[in-house]
Amino acid sequence: MSFSILGTGMYVPPRVVTNEDISKLVDTNDEWIMQRVGVKERHISTNETAADMGTKAALAALENSGVTKEEIDLILVASVSGESASPSVSCMVQNQLGLSCMTMDINAACSAFVFLLETAAGFFARGKATKALIIGSERLSRIVDWEDRSTCVIFGDGAGAVVLGKGNDYLDSVFHVKGGDTVIDIPNHIGKSPFFELEQKKPYIHMKGQETFKFAVNAICKDSKHLLKENGLTMDDIKYIVPHQANQRIIDFASVMLKVPKEKFYVNIDRYGNTSSASIPIALDEMNRNGMLQKGDLLLLPAFGGGLASAACIVRW
Repeated sequence: MSFSILGTGMYVPPRVVTNEDISKLVDTNDEWIMQRVGVKERHISTNETAADMGTKAALAALENSGVTKEEIDLILVASVSGESASPSVSCMVQNQLGLSCMTMDINAACSAFVFLLETAAGFFARGKATKALIIGSERLSRIVDWEDRSTCVIFGDGAGAVVLGKGNDYLDSVFHVKGGDTVIDIPNHIGKSPFFELEQKKPYIHMKGQETFKFAVNAICKDSKHLLKENGLTMDDIKYIVPHQANQRIIDFASVMLKVPKEKFYVNIDRYGNTSSASIPIALDEMNRNGMLQKGDLLLLPAFGGGLASAACIVRW
């Protein structure tokens, strides 16, 4: 027993920030951003928290699934950009929904949505959940250095959610974690301890672009090939690859390395930017509501990011 996806939902803030808008903040332009990242615009929160956006995505997923919020007995949320260390984003989503079920946050950066699915599968396998809300929600604009043109052009805010029920459609997964902060680092404030001697790093996203690019492409290819081999499948059996939306060039390069047509990859980074843990569920909701998915379709979901961590899974729609 694992689970089946019963419904999807997403939410992005109404404020759209274009590349032209970004060019007024830092020395950049639309051509530079599109060539290096593939982002045309992104949605940026002006008055909503990660929990607020997660709740709205959850409500959309509940409506799509036909499941009432009272049926939910598990809420799992991924976020690196919640407003508080405690209460967690999942606790605040639960509060806004008016529920009292089990809740938990998982921080695995951009790979975290797949980590959530694996965790949910364990709850279902042990009979500890019958209906679950799985949410990736990020207000990355809170932790972006808006004076750093190498990072501020990449990220956006938003949330995506799925409702899960009992089933056998989570087929397999793979995870790789190599801990370290030399490639991607998002420091917290060190606080005011008079005894702590380390220097305060700026509490924003720090990322080495070339190293991140190499890690991401290798992760997509390695994890995807592993899952296909372990399950006796080929790329012809996969209807769509729905990757974490980090960079258009990463997806293009992975397409070449895997010898898979670009059309098999679902891409929306041009409209949302990198929304970290929210990117895959946002993509799933768009695909679902646009009628792209048919019952029985196999989807490959690869993700990669800070940790360094990568993850991928195969889900039957």
